[in-house]
Amino acid sequence: MQWLIFAFLSAVFAAITAILAKIGVKDVNSNLATAIRTIVILLFAWGIVFAQGTYKDLSSIPKPTLIFLILSGITTGLSWLFYFRALQLGEASKVVPIDKLSLVLTIILAFFILQEKITLKVLLGAVLMTAGSIIIAFTK
Repeated sequence: MQWLIFAFLSAVFAAITAILAKIGVKDVNSNLATAIRTIVILLFAWGIVFAQGTYKDLSSIPKPTLIFLILSGITTGLSWLFYFRALQLGEASKVVPIDKLSLVLTIILAFFILQEKITLKVLLGAVLMTAGSIIIAFTK
């Protein structure tokens, strides 16, 4: 259950991130804002890697794993570019619920690509998340 604590902390910091990003992207090009954010994350992440000494493991990462991590980085970058532009153009309270439809899309992709099972409860939850996101995003 330790994963649950980390997942909840992720959600808390993602919520704070959305508010800070909305404020920060107000007077700057959204791509430049994303680049600034990315540099901070880069320095932060590598700082942790060097502090823990895990940089020594870099050469032992299998090539397929490295390829998937690189592809994940590319898709993360694209997600952030679109997210910051959406925040710049829309209200955070409407943009974020649509962005969080990634939860539903992840369930679908995990089913097809990772062969994870979708139970009736998971399906119901995904339907409710989709409905909730749409209701919130399109409420005036």
